[in-house]
Amino acid sequence: MFPGFRLTRVDVGPVHLRVRHGGSGPPVVLLHGHPRTHTTWHRVAPLLADRFTVICPDLRGYGGSSKPPGGDDHSAYAKRAMAADVVGLLDALGHDRAAVVGHDRGCYVAMRTALDHPDRVSRLGVLDGVPIGEALARCDARFAARWWHWFFLGQTANPAELVINADPDAWYGGSPQRMGAEAYADYRRAIHDPATVHAMCEDYRAGLGPDRAADDADRAAGRRIGCPTLFCWSERDDMEELYGDPAAIWREWAPDLRVASIDSGHHMAEEAPEQLAAVLGAFLADAAGISRPG
Repeated sequence: MFPGFRLTRVDVGPVHLRVRHGGSGPPVVLLHGHPRTHTTWHRVAPLLADRFTVICPDLRGYGGSSKPPGGDDHSAYAKRAMAADVVGLLDALGHDRAAVVGHDRGCYVAMRTALDHPDRVSRLGVLDGVPIGEALARCDARFAARWWHWFFLGQTANPAELVINADPDAWYGGSPQRMGAEAYADYRRAIHDPATVHAMCEDYRAGLGPDRAADDADRAAGRRIGCPTLFCWSERDDMEELYGDPAAIWREWAPDLRVASIDSGHHMAEEAPEQLAAVLGAFLADAAGISRPG
């Protein structure tokens, strides 16, 4: 995996992140989602590395990165804390600014990095997600039926860890055929670690608490994302089913918005890496290269 890339562990202040990085050119940080590790990008990162310095960390709590205690309010896993990790990573690797792209839970970290640290983010990519506060504000029976795991993983009275750790393979799924043998092995090591499972649940608990509060406060204050932004969704996932026009939600947050769709299911980096790399490459090289609808 990741030919020519270096695998290392980087001290970003309160935590250490396991990081894969390589290539040359302007830096771009790729942030994975739940329950993956950075290896989800192994088919995409090499396709970008001839034009960009590609940085792929495990989010705090995931994979080989540190797993701090969540705290009573779960704020150690808030996207604000994870965004600070991204900034610490840029500092450690010697980059003043970078494009930041996130998928699934990683898209919330990418968004929070752009909002909290606008001077450090040159371009923002958000893949297969809308802001947490927006998703919860629109929560209805259909959302609850499709995304019930948000509430299962996020509650604390009967912790989800007890169920998940009984059979992580059955709960999380995945396969070497779809993910690639090495990426699947790395992912499987992670999901069989009870500390990682607990940290991933803490991520969702933070989503229902401090993350939602941060989004709602920013929306009330009229804060917006100042850099060019790409919203990209999977055509065979449920973004359009849940939100109709999910890009309209992002336009309220990111006035300089581009949109694209990928012919794949949810895990687009694994299912359609060439198409995703082409879309990201065009956006990162020239923000005007993605069509702007309507």
